[in-house]
Amino acid sequence: MVKPADLKKAEEEAVKAKQPLRDIILNKGLLKEEDMKRLEAYILGIPFVDLTKETIDIAILQMIPEPIARKNNIVAFKKDADQLQVAMIDPNDLQTIEFIKKQGNVRILPRLTTPESIHHALKQYQKTLEAEFGEIIKKDTEELTIENAGIVPQEKTDDLKKLAEDLPVIRIVDTLIRHAILQNASDIHIEPMEKEVLVRYRIDGILHDAMTLPKHIAKGIVARIKVMANLKLDESRLPQDGRFKIENEEYRISFRVSILPVFDGEKIVMRLLPENVKGFTLEELGFLGVNLDRVHRAIRRPTGIILATGPTGSGKTTTLYTILEMLNTAGVNISTVEDPIEYRIPRINQTQVRPDIGLTFANGLRTLLRQDPNIIMVGEIRDNETAALAINAALTGHLVLSTLHTNSAAGALPRLLDMKIEPFLIASTVSAIISQRLVRKLCPEPEAHILSTDELASLKKNIDLDRVFRVLKEEKNIDKNATPEKTEWYRPKKAPECPDGYKGRIGIHEVLEMSESIKELVMKNATSDEIERRAAEEGMLTMLEEGFIRATQKTTSIEEILRVTTE
Repeated sequence: MVKPADLKKAEEEAVKAKQPLRDIILNKGLLKEEDMKRLEAYILGIPFVDLTKETIDIAILQMIPEPIARKNNIVAFKKDADQLQVAMIDPNDLQTIEFIKKQGNVRILPRLTTPESIHHALKQYQKTLEAEFGEIIKKDTEELTIENAGIVPQEKTDDLKKLAEDLPVIRIVDTLIRHAILQNASDIHIEPMEKEVLVRYRIDGILHDAMTLPKHIAKGIVARIKVMANLKLDESRLPQDGRFKIENEEYRISFRVSILPVFDGEKIVMRLLPENVKGFTLEELGFLGVNLDRVHRAIRRPTGIILATGPTGSGKTTTLYTILEMLNTAGVNISTVEDPIEYRIPRINQTQVRPDIGLTFANGLRTLLRQDPNIIMVGEIRDNETAALAINAALTGHLVLSTLHTNSAAGALPRLLDMKIEPFLIASTVSAIISQRLVRKLCPEPEAHILSTDELASLKKNIDLDRVFRVLKEEKNIDKNATPEKTEWYRPKKAPECPDGYKGRIGIHEVLEMSESIKELVMKNATSDEIERRAAEEGMLTMLEEGFIRATQKTTSIEEILRVTTE
């Protein structure tokens, strides 16, 4: 099936790269995935099946619950009496086979198949969800239309409560949430329009249209979500915030709900916060090289301020939580003031801000200082008073962590000056400033390409490519003789299991350390550009440069780095 000369080369490469021969053969395109699987099936004596053109009976498909099928790449496709045929990618996954056997009390006949085949079958679960959804809308909402046809804009609480407890509405909201969890969405947007309701999911930082619902069920959905989040049902003119939790054997997810009145009704955004996520390490968050060393140096100091900056949703809070988990030992008292508390961490005293009753960041922080803390985290420095208190806390022997909304690490220093903090206080308390963005990660088999002359010219207009290459060579990410014209980069390659060519996200960072020369610049009220230039001269790895390092490692693409770093 493969020419002997090609096979020999592949074997040599496999030894050199310490990778399985199978992977090298597939990466080089010497064999198709399907042919390789057929060969494996033949060697193992397991029949091979191709499900790409098959429509599986829903009852058989659902003998394996969707989360298990998705997680273990295993699908039930045929049943005869007490025998169930299952298609799988890994024939050694005996644990899953045993589990299905016990659940269905059937004899399992494993069959080998390709990832594309499994993906096609998994899509049929989605179809069953959408079919179920269509049915709900078609059958059940007719009742809703009749019941609520004459409701005037200012409904009574009882009517809304009845609407929220209506079975079709409950099923619609449950299906929306289930869809979002299965697709690993981070946010659900429910947006009323003139004639319909648009539902969108944010997946890996990008919003995707998920479905369109009839306009007349909008009130029911809003009422149901308000009941779940314990909000006022009859208040539709003011924004409201709340939260609720969903728990089962597979997941535990906390939902943060924001409801905002818009022209056509009320817009709902729900943020999904998985609670059973294991803690990250700084390396897993994407820190590398000099940036990682600088963060470690700052958190080893017993006092000072560490700031995380970047736009909303760039992972600032996750970075601070990771640092807190590293510092969370028996010998220290850690307290936080947050809005909202995104993740619960054992042994850390977390306080939720409540401005409506006077518990602001500033008041919370003032009280915290009387609670004998060693380490304090303030969710966000929003005003002059909170900034002054955070600086005071650092001066009085505490390690303070907080976030600030600026676009770059250097921009945080002038921002603190704007907040009426004396330059000498900033210079003596701030230890490090982390700025970050999230970039989407390429799927395992990206497409290699070399930049054209036009693309290079366009890049050089926006960035100093020579400096980037100098950094890449210093960090030993590319060969010392490499040039921009000959370097291989990677683009997303669409695949059945990876429709956009991207899956998951990773952070790119810059970490500004307060050196003596930067302290002097702060004392002179220097601009963020001057501070950034000095920091780069002193070896700061900028976000763009860390992004390019990630691009040489096949982690992300140049387009993705420019999308998040170009302001």
